[in-house]
Amino acid sequence: MTKAAIGQRLTFEAYLNHDDGTDTHYELVAGELAEMPPESRLNSQISFFLALELAKLIPSDHICHKDTEIEVTGVQAQVRLPDLMVLSEELAVMLGDRRGTITREMPPPVLVVEVVSPGKANEERDYRYKRSEYAARGISEYWIVDPQQAKVSVLTLVAGFYEAEEYTGAAIVQSQFEALVLTADQVLRSHK
Repeated sequence: MTKAAIGQRLTFEAYLNHDDGTDTHYELVAGELAEMPPESRLNSQISFFLALELAKLIPSDHICHKDTEIEVTGVQAQVRLPDLMVLSEELAVMLGDRRGTITREMPPPVLVVEVVSPGKANEERDYRYKRSEYAARGISEYWIVDPQQAKVSVLTLVAGFYEAEEYTGAAIVQSQFEALVLTADQVLRSHK
């Protein structure tokens, strides 16, 4: 394992071998390590609630909760660590028991969920950068759960671009997982 300093440009392979001797989680953004601060309790509860609801509908080995990273397209090496992902059958088999890394050669997950943390930089990352990265990666559905704005955005991939629908209050969130019947309030207030 190698050790790299924050600000040093890494290849995807160097990122996979990176070990700084801590439990710090990183994303790789434009070839640089970007430290992921600990999630707020609210954000973790929302993504965990969604994982539990999805586990009622699909095999649990198709659900990745804060433990699997995905290589996305960028000018430099890029790796994201989503809050929640749902894998296809083929991808679940490919990952098996190896490191939770989905490379560009692998099929994309069928769903990625990001829960927006407070702050302008976090909003920009989830609404703008990840939106284009996940679309380029071919992820058919991307949810942006935003507790600060009290809304759930479901982005569906159509001809290479995401079309967004926003849900608030008692509106039922529409998803490719038709049996998942949740209102925006249920998702946003799952911690209560």
